[in-house]
Amino acid sequence: MGKGMRVGTIAVVAATAALAGVATAGATPGGPGVTGETIAQTTVGGKDYILRRITIPAGQGTGWHFHDGTLYGFVEEGALSHFDSTCESDGVYKAGSTLTEPAGPRNVHIGRNLGTTPVILDVLYVLPHGAPLSEDAPNPGCDFE
Repeated sequence: MGKGMRVGTIAVVAATAALAGVATAGATPGGPGVTGETIAQTTVGGKDYILRRITIPAGQGTGWHFHDGTLYGFVEEGALSHFDSTCESDGVYKAGSTLTEPAGPRNVHIGRNLGTTPVILDVLYVLPHGAPLSEDAPNPGCDFE
């Protein structure tokens, strides 16, 4: 996704949220020092659209989880190492990269910051209305968390 398209997507979500009234989600991603800030949130047609900024410090991760809806991410800074439930990397996403996380418990994954600087992500969650941001999942047998 180009910067113009990303900015446009963020603007549309923010404008929609402003018109609908923004509610702040209280949950943050798992992992020591990992934080999440809700920028905008709205519900349209039975789906929650939640725009968040996630920060993952160097050496930390999101914890194993899955989502009940699709996520679209843009890496602002750093490099996100993404692993699936086979313990294999399914991508390293550097600043300027986009990623998509499909929905459902068959898509358990973890995001890790294996670098020396924070990873900052802009993430658009598209979830069934009322669904949590993520569902915790056990480590599928990998030798890392």
